[in-house]
Amino acid sequence: MGAMKIFVAVIGGESCSDEVARQAEEVGRLLAQRGAIVVCGGRGGVMEAACRGAKAAGGLTIGILPGHDRSQANPYVDIPVVTGLGWARNTVVVKTAQAVIALDGKYGTLSEIGCALQEGIPVVGLGTWTLVQAGEVDTSVMVAETPSDAVEKALAAIGQRYRG
Repeated sequence: MGAMKIFVAVIGGESCSDEVARQAEEVGRLLAQRGAIVVCGGRGGVMEAACRGAKAAGGLTIGILPGHDRSQANPYVDIPVVTGLGWARNTVVVKTAQAVIALDGKYGTLSEIGCALQEGIPVVGLGTWTLVQAGEVDTSVMVAETPSDAVEKALAAIGQRYRG
C-alpha cells in the first residue's frame, strides 16, 4: 500500500471578501504543495478560492455538494460528490477530512466547526469564529495568523493524531 493520503477540509462562507478569498486561495495552494487533498462544500466564496489555489499547484479537490446536481460545483472541483443533503452535508465535509481549516464564515461554518470538534477532528481558525462557553473562551479551535500558519498547524495536528 502507498503512503497515506492527507485530506484537509477548507471551510468558510459561500461569499467572502477579496482578502478572505486571497487567504483561502493561498491555503489551498499550500495544502496542494504539501500533497494534501482539499475537501470543501464545493460551492463559491472560500470554497472556490481554496479549490482554485489547490488546482494552481496541481492538487486534487473534492466538493461535497448540498444539492442534487454536480453542476452546482465550482469550476475547480475535481470530484463533485452529490449528496442531496442540504446543510446536513456539512457533516460529510468534516468527516471526510483529517483536519479542518476555517476561514471567515457564518452559521454553516460554525456548524462544521462544532461537528469537527465533536468528532475529535482538529480545527484551525484563520479569522473565523471564537467560541465562548459560560463566559470562558474555548481554545479548541487553534488560532492561525496567516495561511501558512494555518496549513502548518493543520498538518502538524494530523501528524500528532495519527502518531498517538
